[in-house]
Amino acid sequence: MPTIVDIAVSTPGFETLVAAVQAAGLVETLQGDGPFTVFAPNDAAFAKLPPNTVNNLVQNPPQLGRILCYHVVSGRWDTAQLNGTDQLTSVEGSPLPIRSHSPLEIKNATVIAADIEASNGIIHVIDTVMLMG
Repeated sequence: MPTIVDIAVSTPGFETLVAAVQAAGLVETLQGDGPFTVFAPNDAAFAKLPPNTVNNLVQNPPQLGRILCYHVVSGRWDTAQLNGTDQLTSVEGSPLPIRSHSPLEIKNATVIAADIEASNGIIHVIDTVMLMG
């Protein structure tokens, strides 16, 4: 079974996320044993950010890394488990509020594809890049 990174690299619509993970130096981490749950913004989510935001973040790997780690939690959290939870703590350290209704929402993002299994975790595709604060 492919890792989280393998799935992102081979799936259309994650080009920006893959480039951001590479720029932040997180490829090796996200190919690790995990398990991780990744709330993965698709290219359309990154496109909703203000102009030049992605370019500015790529030039600031520490800040980019913090934002990307905000989209990851430890453990394998499928939809059924998320629906029974109000909040998780991201790998970055900040809380991620969960609104368990249909559709499932993580902070200000809606899950548009859920429960994509990887060898080292699970991926939920979201429609918005979640920013801390």
